[in-house]
Amino acid sequence: MTDAAVKGHAVLETPLADRHAALRARMIEFSGWRMPVQYTSIIEEHRAVRERVGLFDLSHMGELIVEGPDAGPALAGAVVTNPPALAIGRAHYSMICAADGGIIDDLIIYRLAEDRFMVVANAGNAQVVSDALAERLGSARAVLDDQSLATGLVAVQGPRSVDVLGPHTDVDLAALRYYAMAEGTVAGIPAQVGRTGYTGEDGFEVFVETRRVGELWDVLLDAVRSADGLPVGLGARDTLRLEAGMPLYGNELDAATNPFEAGLGRVVKLDKPGDFVGRAALERVAADGPKKSLVGMTMEGRGIARHGYPVHAGERRTGVITSGTQSPTLGVPIAMAYVAPADTEAGTALEVEIRDARVAARVVPLPFYRRTT
Repeated sequence: MTDAAVKGHAVLETPLADRHAALRARMIEFSGWRMPVQYTSIIEEHRAVRERVGLFDLSHMGELIVEGPDAGPALAGAVVTNPPALAIGRAHYSMICAADGGIIDDLIIYRLAEDRFMVVANAGNAQVVSDALAERLGSARAVLDDQSLATGLVAVQGPRSVDVLGPHTDVDLAALRYYAMAEGTVAGIPAQVGRTGYTGEDGFEVFVETRRVGELWDVLLDAVRSADGLPVGLGARDTLRLEAGMPLYGNELDAATNPFEAGLGRVVKLDKPGDFVGRAALERVAADGPKKSLVGMTMEGRGIARHGYPVHAGERRTGVITSGTQSPTLGVPIAMAYVAPADTEAGTALEVEIRDARVAARVVPLPFYRRTT
């Protein structure tokens, strides 16, 4: 990994930075990393993933290995889910919370072996999560190994992802279930392949050693192009995840929000054995109900709701927009927002304040988009 000076401070670059430059990607700073926001256009890249296939550089994400005889129980005490309940080779969505129930980060946890787990954290939170896990493991017979800089990660997403990846791997993709992982090779490179993603489409995330991720990208980019697909930047990744109703840390999730408010109370395993950080606070929320609730909305008037715009129910301010865009798939402006629990029923008429004007909106079920196969 190399550092680059952007806006007067150092940011990290992924090992694929030279590939992005060769593709003339437009680069931005994101969570401390210099990342491609788009290669062609956000709409073209979005549609490529929905209709065919796209290739993503996700090497900015954090990969934390927790290993040892107490790895499972120690992790269960650190996060809101119950990692020991995972079968080997399976994964689940999780969160690590503060004592008050606020979300430190949302995670994917993979069980790689009986006593070995991989925790995938968001790029901007990887160090915070690593520090929190190290503290929470305490005296348990478990070791935390931060493999973030040693791990490269690319994702193949879209209806043709099996066709693209299949010829280049010895992993049985047909047998690989959603939220499962298998070890094998991709393009002749030792890899871990997870059937996971952040787009609402079928797809795979491929973890390899950093020093070989460039080889992997080159092979998969050729395969993606042969399937009429595109490399995809952060811009389309955001519109894809928003259509799929997937939360983004810093927008829908933060330290001032708990999982129940985010509509993710199902993730919190209050019935698991032992204590975990945030249990008491989350038990109170489960009993009393959340003070705000995440909803989907479509705009009925002209205008796109953006992060931070106020939301009103009549003369009462009910909440705030967390994410919004013009949906490339649906052709209408969509948004997610936190509103008062009384204003969450589908069909509820609300208004979004856009440049001092009130624009009509309506609450709709999440997700906005769900693939049919």
